[in-house]
Amino acid sequence: MTVLSHGRTSETTPLRLSVDRSDPAAPLVRVAGDLAYATAAPLREEIDRLLATAPRVVALDFADLLFIDSTGLAVIVHAWREGEDRGTALELRQVPRFLRAILDMTGVTGLLARPSPPVRPETARPTPSA
Repeated sequence: MTVLSHGRTSETTPLRLSVDRSDPAAPLVRVAGDLAYATAAPLREEIDRLLATAPRVVALDFADLLFIDSTGLAVIVHAWREGEDRGTALELRQVPRFLRAILDMTGVTGLLARPSPPVRPETARPTPSA
């Protein structure tokens, strides 16, 4: 018996996420399995939750990533773009060779390496007064 959830097909390895918030200024999301059209929504939602807290950096660890498609790639670009808007850096860790090749071929490596522009005043979070 095959049990399917969240639009996954029997050919898709489920996406597994774990989030380490021990450093609130630099949460770490471990991504495992397939990051694809049928599985990408939970990662995008988690990234949006983390970015709402405006950490200094969000790290994505891909050590256990098995597959990525264009939707998964779009989630990485979304994380970078939203982070840029909020003054949060995106850091990719443990990038497998196949993902590195995809990032290079699509130009995303260059995008991620671009220097961050200054945070726009309307998106900067106010600092609490002491």
